[in-house]
Amino acid sequence: MVTFSHTDQGTDEAHWAASGLAAMAELPLGQHDLAAMRFVVLAAHPDDETLGAGGLLALLHSLGADVEVLLCTAGEGSHPDSATTTPEQLAAVRLEEFAAAMGVLGLAGRWRFLGLPDRGLQELTPEIAAWLREAIGRLPGPPQQLAIVAPYRDDGHADHNALGAVAADVAGEGGHALLEYPIWYWLWASPEDPAWRSWSRVSLSTEQQAAKRSAMGSHTSQIRPLSGLPGDEVLLGESLLQHFRRAFETFAWTPPWANSVQSLPHTSADAQRIFDAVHSKSEDPWEYTTSWYERRKRALTLAALPREKYQSGLEIGCSIGTLTADLATRCTRLLAVDASSTALELAARRLAPFAGVSTRQLTLPADWPGGRFDLVVVSEVGYYLSAAEFDLLLQRIQESMAPGGTLLLCHWRHPVSGWELDGDSVHALARNRLRWPTAGLYQERDFVLETLVAPADAGDPGPPVS
Repeated sequence: MVTFSHTDQGTDEAHWAASGLAAMAELPLGQHDLAAMRFVVLAAHPDDETLGAGGLLALLHSLGADVEVLLCTAGEGSHPDSATTTPEQLAAVRLEEFAAAMGVLGLAGRWRFLGLPDRGLQELTPEIAAWLREAIGRLPGPPQQLAIVAPYRDDGHADHNALGAVAADVAGEGGHALLEYPIWYWLWASPEDPAWRSWSRVSLSTEQQAAKRSAMGSHTSQIRPLSGLPGDEVLLGESLLQHFRRAFETFAWTPPWANSVQSLPHTSADAQRIFDAVHSKSEDPWEYTTSWYERRKRALTLAALPREKYQSGLEIGCSIGTLTADLATRCTRLLAVDASSTALELAARRLAPFAGVSTRQLTLPADWPGGRFDLVVVSEVGYYLSAAEFDLLLQRIQESMAPGGTLLLCHWRHPVSGWELDGDSVHALARNRLRWPTAGLYQERDFVLETLVAPADAGDPGPPVS
């Protein structure tokens, strides 16, 4: 754990601003997505929620989203050397300040105080997890449409770290989204630290910025001295507060689909059982049909195909068939395969209107459909294989691709917990293994989309697939 003090000068906000922090990608959730979700917000101490996520909370209130805030401690340990205020007195003051801030952010009556000891949360993680699960149960709905908002698990403060770790564990077991907000990180870290470069931001309107500033002002005991005596100094100095007056907030974002599979095996051996379990919890566990991020990515995928029409296509890992339905309009024949029989049942219903589409349950690369294809699509699949398995998959594709055929790859670029590969390494392996010309390459902070074209002498693996 890092060592720091609130009295440290820390990293100046101008240094962060010059680092390109404001250019980080937006959270891949539009206002429609946020309004449809439920949120459980964790705060270790009064003011954590305001500093780290006050703008987001104001936004969620304006959208009418379901939100519940769990405050773990009263923050009675913020001034341990005070000669004027006892911890009990400070606890009462800080709870009043917290209630006022919640009112400013539109969340009066939508919070619960757990009464845990300040600086003691790391010893109470099982109890906190139970309270968190209970709060989630009070907001019923699909698990992937609930997000846990919590302190960044590597923020440097023991209570923040413990709370963030609990949130990550509960999100993982339940298949929920996770938004981690940093606080002390901005003090002790610097732009040279790589962690923040994988985060997302939420832009704030002038109204949301004003609400956050007003809520920050409610925490008087932290932004002003308790008295002029030693031990009653300001806890949150002006240099620290500057980090929270930005026109945006930053979050380490873990989407629900990543949490749904974070405990999966490291190879494809148990793929059918695991992905059947994922799809049995929801008919759309990755929000393919509702998320603007997913709909936009599909549109870009279709636009990236260099040819208007293909004779015989193969989609590897079709899930519930949302991309398959779009690809069907570009292919005379299209075979969609997946390891999950549950997913394929859902896909079959969606794909029934398309006469040229067939589905088949296969666990690749050990299984393979055979035949020849002039289009193969591998979207959000490669990182669920080991490097050796992915290499075998590429060999199968190479042997089955028609001369001049198209291989389209599209993958999430962030680490996928529990797996050997990530999106960038998947694409690098494909380029190095195949050595096929790149017809197009498009990448954002969150995903990379690439098309490779087989050489004209790719070989003849057999008759076209039927």
